[in-house]
Amino acid sequence: MIMSRIEAPRDDVTGTLVDRLLTGLPSEAVLTDPDVTVSYANDMASFCEAGTPAVVVLPRTVEQVQHVMRTATALRIPVVPQGARTGLSGAANASDGCIVLSLVKMDRILEISTVDRIAVVEPGVVNAALSRAVDAHGLYYPPDPSSWEMCTIGGNIGTASGGLCCVKYGVTAEYVLGLDVVLADGRLMSTGRRTAKGVAGYDLTRLLVGSEGSLGIVVRAVLALKPRPPQQLVLAAEFGSARAACDAVCRIMEGGHVPSLLELMDRTTVKAVNALAHMGLPETTEALLLAAFDTHDPAADLAAVGALCEAAGATQVVPAEDAAESELLLQARRLSLTALEAVKGTTMIDDVCVPRSRLGDMLEGIERVAEKYSLTIGVCAHAGDGNTHPTVCFDATDPDESRRARESFDEIMALGLELGGTITGEHGVGVLKKEWLAREIGPVGVEMQRAVKAAFDPLGILNPGKVF
Repeated sequence: MIMSRIEAPRDDVTGTLVDRLLTGLPSEAVLTDPDVTVSYANDMASFCEAGTPAVVVLPRTVEQVQHVMRTATALRIPVVPQGARTGLSGAANASDGCIVLSLVKMDRILEISTVDRIAVVEPGVVNAALSRAVDAHGLYYPPDPSSWEMCTIGGNIGTASGGLCCVKYGVTAEYVLGLDVVLADGRLMSTGRRTAKGVAGYDLTRLLVGSEGSLGIVVRAVLALKPRPPQQLVLAAEFGSARAACDAVCRIMEGGHVPSLLELMDRTTVKAVNALAHMGLPETTEALLLAAFDTHDPAADLAAVGALCEAAGATQVVPAEDAAESELLLQARRLSLTALEAVKGTTMIDDVCVPRSRLGDMLEGIERVAEKYSLTIGVCAHAGDGNTHPTVCFDATDPDESRRARESFDEIMALGLELGGTITGEHGVGVLKKEWLAREIGPVGVEMQRAVKAAFDPLGILNPGKVF
């Protein structure tokens, strides 16, 4: 629903802002009706405050983004960039009186080169749409967050997102070769390259990946592609304890195996997925490990990994016979977060990454936290990376349970740091983890990162209140 700019009440500041925006944007790209703009106020994170935006803009061109930023600089108005708002840290949450800059209309795939193995895309391209487009050319874009059917490439870049395949193929940062970025004052900067190699100057591309819209607005990206791999096959292994499953992960990685996927679901998660989708997963298991290979002989690789799982104490090992069975198992993993949300109605999803060798300690520690706070906490994990997603299930209408949920969340992050890990492996800092970022990187690290922020955004108008 698009409302005229004169149909919603506005004060003098908002009126001036809207008038200035409309000198370089079509009226349909400027939303001011509060009933509409409120729907852009926040992403999917819990316990993250969101303000009331003054206006939402939906540009379609680089020049329109530049106009927005020049206007914001002239009027000293904060700007909050957004993609699909599937983030889990509050990084896309509006601040009071801000311009919400939604980039979802900039959704063109500009180029796919089979020789250079690159794609050039706008930030609003949906991850799954890009994956399907390059697949038609025999190519592969590996980063695949669980929300890949909804999340945008711009959002993936902003939060340096990961996915199920990271254990073999790495995260988003490893596939961003170059960027076009609109700076806070409206200037357009190009970083990086479209060549296979390049080391000219500081690596500003890597700096911008994961910056959560606090340094500039990504309006175009050059992404690296790989040849499409063979169809992967998946193995499911049941374990009588989470510790045994984590031991199997260590054996697999120590043995030099390179799975395309190595995922773990604890008993709470398995039960939640069965309750939601009636998939018939084994609820007697304490942990379910999924391993996949996309090699030319995946059955042989699965057999070797299956033997390692049995040596670690697996009670049952079942390799999929074909792609259909494999996809069914992967669908169960992709449903994990949705299923856990259905347990109590609200979830708080952590994103703590620890060394693989400490994964068992992490899972056992989470069990102790769940018992201490009398809460349901399910864990699904990119086990091959040590990246855990402890998901606290709670009733948001119950103040005491909400308090316990927040306290348990913080205790899990503290545990991750104690085990030599990091507070976020792929979801970012946003609003949710600002305090914890300072603890992880220390006062000197904070000082230097703030100096970088000031160099890019001296007025502090880009996504204020996030990260620091």
